[in-house]
Amino acid sequence: QLPLVESGGGLVQPGGSLRLSCTTSGYSLQGWSIGWFRQAPGKEREEISCTGRLGFNIEYIDSVKGRFTISRDNAKNTIYLQMNHLRPDDTAVYYCAAYWSSTCALGSLYTHWGQGTQVTVSS
Repeated sequence: QLPLVESGGGLVQPGGSLRLSCTTSGYSLQGWSIGWFRQAPGKEREEISCTGRLGFNIEYIDSVKGRFTISRDNAKNTIYLQMNHLRPDDTAVYYCAAYWSSTCALGSLYTHWGQGTQVTVSS
C-alpha cells in the first residue's frame, strides 16, 4: 500500500506556470520510481515524465520537454512537476504513480496511483 496524493493543480492562463506535488503519508518514496501522467477529456492517459530513485534518471515525452521539469526531494518525501509555458492542450487531470525500481523508463508498469489533480489552462 502506497497512498499517493497530488496537489498544486488549478486554473492558469496560457503561458503561466504551476508546480504539482506528489507525496505520501506514512511511507517513504525512496526506492520508488515516480511518474507523472495526465488524462485530458476524451483522451487516453499518457505518461509525461518519470524520475528514478535518486532523481538523476529522468525522462520526458517530447511535448513537454523544455517546459516541464520533474524533480524529487527525498528528504521531504515529495516529487514535483514544475510546469512552465502552459498551453491549453496541457489541460488534463494529472496523476502521479509509483513502481518499485531504482531507475525509471517511460512505459513501465506502475503499481500505485494517486487520485489526480486538475490542471486547466485557459484565458
